[in-house]
Amino acid sequence: MKRMAIVLAAGQGKRMKSKLYKVLHPVCGKPMVGHVVDTVKQVNCERSIVIVGHGAEAVQSYLGEAAEYVLQEQQLGTGHAVKQAKALLGSEEGSTIVICGDTPLVTAETLQGLTQLHESNNAAATVLVAYTDQPQGYGRVIRSEDGSVLRIVEQKDCTPEEDAVREINTGTYVFDNAKLFAALEKVTNNNVQQEYYLTDVIGILVGEGETVLGYVTDDYAESIGVNDRRALSEAEGLMRERINIRHMLNGVTIIDPASTYIGADVTIGADSVIYPGTVLKGKTVIGEDCVIGPQSDISDSVIGDGVTIKHSVLDQAEVGSRTSVGPYAYLRPKSKLGEDVKIGDFVEVKNATIDNGSKVSHLSYVGDATVGKNVNVGCGAITVNYDGYNKFMTEIEDDAFIGSNVNLVAPVKVGKGAYVVAGSTITQSVPENDLAIARKRQENKPGYAEKIRSKAKAKKESKQQV
Repeated sequence: MKRMAIVLAAGQGKRMKSKLYKVLHPVCGKPMVGHVVDTVKQVNCERSIVIVGHGAEAVQSYLGEAAEYVLQEQQLGTGHAVKQAKALLGSEEGSTIVICGDTPLVTAETLQGLTQLHESNNAAATVLVAYTDQPQGYGRVIRSEDGSVLRIVEQKDCTPEEDAVREINTGTYVFDNAKLFAALEKVTNNNVQQEYYLTDVIGILVGEGETVLGYVTDDYAESIGVNDRRALSEAEGLMRERINIRHMLNGVTIIDPASTYIGADVTIGADSVIYPGTVLKGKTVIGEDCVIGPQSDISDSVIGDGVTIKHSVLDQAEVGSRTSVGPYAYLRPKSKLGEDVKIGDFVEVKNATIDNGSKVSHLSYVGDATVGKNVNVGCGAITVNYDGYNKFMTEIEDDAFIGSNVNLVAPVKVGKGAYVVAGSTITQSVPENDLAIARKRQENKPGYAEKIRSKAKAKKESKQQV
């Protein structure tokens, strides 16, 4: 049976008190609407229609070709919102999931169970429901004696008896597509809010003798709709716990989950260890047998197997297997390290490739450069890549040795096996196996240090007398 999805993402979200459109607020590094669209795709929805309103361009810019879009120019209720998709889906046959774009905690497993129950019973509609001792703010699910769903009553329209019901509507449904759009034509706005409720479709279908079922989620968190910053924080904590558990069950050791942040799209290999204070974001991929942290911040980077990273920041970097980084290193975008590389303390790398077996052990900057195999870059050495207007490349070939406090003024090339003496400022290329030295020969002036001290002392005493 064909499956489709309608994602409701047109609300302004005034309670967020933010310039950012509500469904674009991130939960564990991914905008809420991104979580929802990815989830419906996991249950084989062939088409995803996102209903947009406020902030439509921003939502479309983020999701791109992952969905189709319909504009709800006036926000007149959930039923009105779903009806906007009629031009795209009205003639389709199959099952249609309707879900809110601010419910990032709904899982693919739950949606799969929901749709399977719906389709196996040939139901007209199936509602995702949950039980809670604090149902305030949610629509109540009213069932018949045989357990089928009779209607859903919004909080503001509840009688005292209905208000006491603890079974709530999560706002996620599956409908027979043709019956959904037929029933929407009969929905009115005769209610306290004067809105067209999608929940009224349930009562209409029941009145026509159709089967309406309820599917109970075991995880109340899936009912959470994020409407303000407090709910956003709650969703963030629940999602982070869920992500950490998934990684641990897959063979990753997380020393202190409470102090570890892992984004929704991060991949980690088995037998890797994540120490406290570590933040892993974006599309980061970490291999097996790695040791990450403590206090490391890694974004959109690819890390090989057996890598150690301590107290360091990586942004859009690539690190080969068995390489060590840190403590206190910074790999900026387009940094690419080979295998068995050592990047030590207070080293910064930017737009540079450092090949297998090379070392930049401490207090150095390598930017806009290519470094070959088995190169040693000494303490305090830098590539001087910027003249105030343009960036230039430095090339260091295999087996070269760069001494401490060397300045390589780009564009410049150090040949294979060449040796650059400590303290040199190199402005011309160094041929293969040559030794380069660019500093004045040392001269010692006997007793001159004492003359300098005496002169300074006399100057200070003169100022004090004045």
